Amino acid sequence: MPRKPHNPLRLPCPHVGCGRMFSNKSGLTQHVRSGHRTPTRLRLPSPVADNFVDADVDNGPAAGLDEDEDMEDIDLGQQPLAPDYQGRCHREQHPTINGAPCDSEGNYLPPNTDPPPRHPLPPTDWTPFNNRVEFETADFLFKTVQMSQKNVTFLMDLIAAMLLQYGGTPPFSSSKDMLSVLDSIPLGDTAWSSFTMSYTGERPEGDVPSWMLAEYEVWYRNPSDVLANCLDNPSFKDEMTYSPYREYGSDGRRRLKDLNSGNWSWRQADLIAEDPNTHGAAFMPIVLGSDKTTVSVATGQTDFYPLYLSPGGLTGAARRAHCDSVIPIAFLAMPKGERKYDNDPQFRQFRRQMFQASLTAILQPVKPYFTTPHILRCPDGHFRRVIFGLGPYIADYPEQALLACIVQGWCPICTAPSRNLERGGDGCRSRHHTETAIEALGDLGVLWDAYGIVSDAVPFTNDFPRADIHELIAPDLLHQLIKGTFKDHLVDWVCEYLLIEHGEARANEIIDDIDRRIAAAPLFPCLRRFKQGRRYKQWTGDDSKALMKVFLSAISGHVPPDVVKCISAFLDFCYIARRSVHTEDSLDALDHALTRFHRHRIIFETTGVRLNGAGSLPRQHSMNHYRSRMEDFAAANGLCSSITEAKHIKAVKEPWRRSNQNEPLGQILLTNQRLDKLAAARADFGARGMLKAMVTAAAAAAVEEAEAEAAEVAAAAAAAAEEIEEIEEIEVDVEVAAELAVEEDEPGEDAEVIDREQAVIAEDDDGGPFDGPTVLGSIELAVKPQPGYPRDVHALAEFIGEPRLPAQIRRFLYEQENPDAEANTNIPGDFAGFNGRVHVYHSAVAIYHAPSDPSGIGGMRKERVRSTPSWRSQGPRRDCVFTETDVGLPGMRGLSVLRVLLFFSLRAVDVDGIPVTTPCALVEWFSLHGDEPDDDTGMWVVTPDLDANGERDVSVVHLDCILRGAHLLPVFGNDFLPVDFDHRHSLDAFQAFYVNKYADHHSHEIAF
Repeated sequence: MPRKPHNPLRLPCPHVGCGRMFSNKSGLTQHVRSGHRTPTRLRLPSPVADNFVDADVDNGPAAGLDEDEDMEDIDLGQQPLAPDYQGRCHREQHPTINGAPCDSEGNYLPPNTDPPPRHPLPPTDWTPFNNRVEFETADFLFKTVQMSQKNVTFLMDLIAAMLLQYGGTPPFSSSKDMLSVLDSIPLGDTAWSSFTMSYTGERPEGDVPSWMLAEYEVWYRNPSDVLANCLDNPSFKDEMTYSPYREYGSDGRRRLKDLNSGNWSWRQADLIAEDPNTHGAAFMPIVLGSDKTTVSVATGQTDFYPLYLSPGGLTGAARRAHCDSVIPIAFLAMPKGERKYDNDPQFRQFRRQMFQASLTAILQPVKPYFTTPHILRCPDGHFRRVIFGLGPYIADYPEQALLACIVQGWCPICTAPSRNLERGGDGCRSRHHTETAIEALGDLGVLWDAYGIVSDAVPFTNDFPRADIHELIAPDLLHQLIKGTFKDHLVDWVCEYLLIEHGEARANEIIDDIDRRIAAAPLFPCLRRFKQGRRYKQWTGDDSKALMKVFLSAISGHVPPDVVKCISAFLDFCYIARRSVHTEDSLDALDHALTRFHRHRIIFETTGVRLNGAGSLPRQHSMNHYRSRMEDFAAANGLCSSITEAKHIKAVKEPWRRSNQNEPLGQILLTNQRLDKLAAARADFGARGMLKAMVTAAAAAAVEEAEAEAAEVAAAAAAAAEEIEEIEEIEVDVEVAAELAVEEDEPGEDAEVIDREQAVIAEDDDGGPFDGPTVLGSIELAVKPQPGYPRDVHALAEFIGEPRLPAQIRRFLYEQENPDAEANTNIPGDFAGFNGRVHVYHSAVAIYHAPSDPSGIGGMRKERVRSTPSWRSQGPRRDCVFTETDVGLPGMRGLSVLRVLLFFSLRAVDVDGIPVTTPCALVEWFSLHGDEPDDDTGMWVVTPDLDANGERDVSVVHLDCILRGAHLLPVFGNDFLPVDFDHRHSLDAFQAFYVNKYADHHSHEIAF
């Protein structure tokens, strides 16, 4: 069979700003129809982009710049929240610390002045690479596939062998050549340095512990340089704020979204503004995070202690998207000694002091700019006078206690005693409070026992202006709520309750049934399926997040209602806390959920699960501080330790795996430096408009252009020779002539390009973050119809075993042509049925705005809804979806749930002879059971609609009626599931279902 040759030519998408290229016209047509279709109505009850109205501010040096961002109005009519789409947002910037643009000398510019040109280099300069092929090759081999040096050299030899007969050469001669080019990239270069620390106190006579003799090396990068490089990244142009601001929705309610929209940032600006020399400056908080990570256990435990930095002016969405917004700036030392010293007070004191001293030393280079403005270029191209300040610190609880210099078991934020954290009425910790207590009492033991103060160490924040570590502890959704309160506490408490109430044998039977219920959850995009329930030896944060989504329905019926209500209240608290925008109403809902949680948690005390109560659990206690922290720092999901834990993979674990594991830290540092250089180079090339086309199309266009220009030069030279009547032959070197003839085109104004690799979701992909622009939302059928289905309606109905299909299509078409007709009206006999062709699809892709879930920078998320007769060769899969039935009603009262039996399109020709395609779905309908959500679980219950014959009612709907996927969980009741029950039958075997608002955060926002 002849092989198809590679086609280097590509058809570009005609839409401005879209860098997609296609190998054939069909692919381009499908892309334009699916990727650039303008929604005709508001598709989703979800956050949408608002138009902003700036507050009145004075012009001149202190005039602020408005930052147009995508905002989310949340209207809490009841708990939980419903979004508010209408109106315009009003933003009030800080009157003096407002990030006014200036020139490179610090002189403020008149309003509306354009930024100076960022790039003196032409769009043909790929320095230090010779061309784009070299850059893309290096980026692909070093960053994307992380190929070993040996294999890189072998690959270059293969390419050389292929090009030998044509006189060509590979992009690099060897891996060493490629790495030397990477090291010579002039951008993003922040070198690593080190300093050593050692014990300097008194040493005992005789045998001296090894930890007292050792020197500990700390590797770090200049944070001032790292911040300058990050602020100079044009990729963050639309994701950076330069001034504290207060934002108000159309209803006048305050909206808290990103760090600079919180109260803490505004207070910092007030303090900075006390110095007149800072007026007009930008304020840039420094977000820090640290966490130990283990890269190998099986071959001997290898630990690292990275410290991360992120500019606080970035949006939370950008920080969560991990787009080079969180940077490793140090690897801290971890003193280790013999086991006998593990609990030695002197050794532990030394470790605490070295940790604090290391942070102080690392941040010294940026300290002068806490009070004196630093002139830096910002992502929008303007220079600004920037004031830095220590911002929120991301850490789990043990790290928080270390940072705050408090005893484990105490709260780093308030003075509540460790034995009764929930007693209430306690004041806030502060630097002043700690110093006053130390001065008044002095005794280390009294401070330790009575106040939880570790007085032999000083927080690093004491060395910096306007910084108090107790004010900077960020809420930690991952360790405090998901791993701590839910997995380590509530799930274990449920099992302990069953043991106490039923005895071990019966309890194990119930727990096994709970596991079967968890495994019986219907499939849903991006939802992990627990095939064996919870029987895992090692749980990750992602495992705990997945269990949260299906646990409530699994225990309902096996435990008392108060246990279900307790966990339901906690889940509501967790999901509300995770939202990307907060208002006064959402914070009130958060408090309400916390009150319910505390009220129903008592059952674990009265049943003997928690004999000493739940008042000594710091992670649960931290929930009391979430409202005040979110009022200070805005949305907590932009400051969660899941951000730093995810960064461990790229910054530590993957570089460690590609090292030779012999003294790996130096290799890890070098890998990170090279990755930063590649990222900076890509941002620079992209800003100069050099990455718009696919690499093959760009190379082909360059060859054609060079040949054409060379031909023009040759023709001009020949004409000149004829004019002066010189007959001698003129030899023209085509390559040299082409180089001389190339003009230096300026990059276009539309330099912002969607990543060319952003493609339609692969058929086997459930979806996830979508790095496209923020739009209202859309849903489209899969790119290609499925083969093997009849194209005739009646033949198709027989093929799929659904005889009602032709009649339902006829009714659908009638209602489309007669939108004012009453439901279920009789169709006139002379109304013709459908005689065109039908094409069947096995999935559709919904794209919608869901910034509270893992999403792209613009807050967009994609999701594939499936309806297929065979999923992974294990039987049919028919997903459920939401449809909007009454836009005037909130939450589930205005929504319905459908189960998709078939995705298809109707293709016909209208009266004018124009082909018309109508995307449709054959669906089953579910109706709400009752007027309120279930009292125990807080979830709505739905039941399938039945027709006159007692069969599930079906109809045909337009694809535009579908909002996004919905997840239903069976109402199991008190009965046990059969041991061999298969999850594929869940949506057919039960007669009532919970609408799972905990399937993801967007579902929680709309299915209340």
